[in-house]
Amino acid sequence: MVRYRFYPTLLNAFARFESGKLDETSLLNIINRIRVPATVEQIQGISFENAIIKGEHEEMFPVHIIAEVRSLLPRPMVATQVYCEYQFEDVLIYGYVDVIGKSLAVDIKTTRMYSPGLFANSHQNFYLPALRSRGIRTLRYVITDFEKVYEENYGLQTDFSEQIMQIRAFCSYIEAHREMITDRKIFGGL
Repeated sequence: MVRYRFYPTLLNAFARFESGKLDETSLLNIINRIRVPATVEQIQGISFENAIIKGEHEEMFPVHIIAEVRSLLPRPMVATQVYCEYQFEDVLIYGYVDVIGKSLAVDIKTTRMYSPGLFANSHQNFYLPALRSRGIRTLRYVITDFEKVYEENYGLQTDFSEQIMQIRAFCSYIEAHREMITDRKIFGGL
């Protein structure tokens, strides 16, 4: 039985809230899917992903960055924007991964500043068990700050203990704030 439906960005926002990088009002706005204007960085990230995958507006980005990011994608690319879902206890985690190959999934990221292990505790890592039945054995984040390209690879042996603790804490949080949550889909309803 699915009691909760979470997407990785929501869980990552809760992790930022727990670490003091996001205030409660902002977290509740994310939970309730209150639309806010996209930031310049978010627009740039979406445009970059479209340039890499669809070849749209490639001229907006450095040629060497486009080439290096593409060199880290799976060959052949089997599919793009692949829906994933993974159930942990009574929580369904769902979302889309950018690209899959035969044994490699890739998520393209842009950042202002990169530090190694940036995605080690990302809830998107749950795409690994979600895609296991499709033959995926590695999740690669391909990250750029538009000066350099970085990669982080995670395999099926990835430790999810920190993410699991955050999921349980988030379930407690939303139950404690249930009256403030207007997006009922989070509670398993569709």
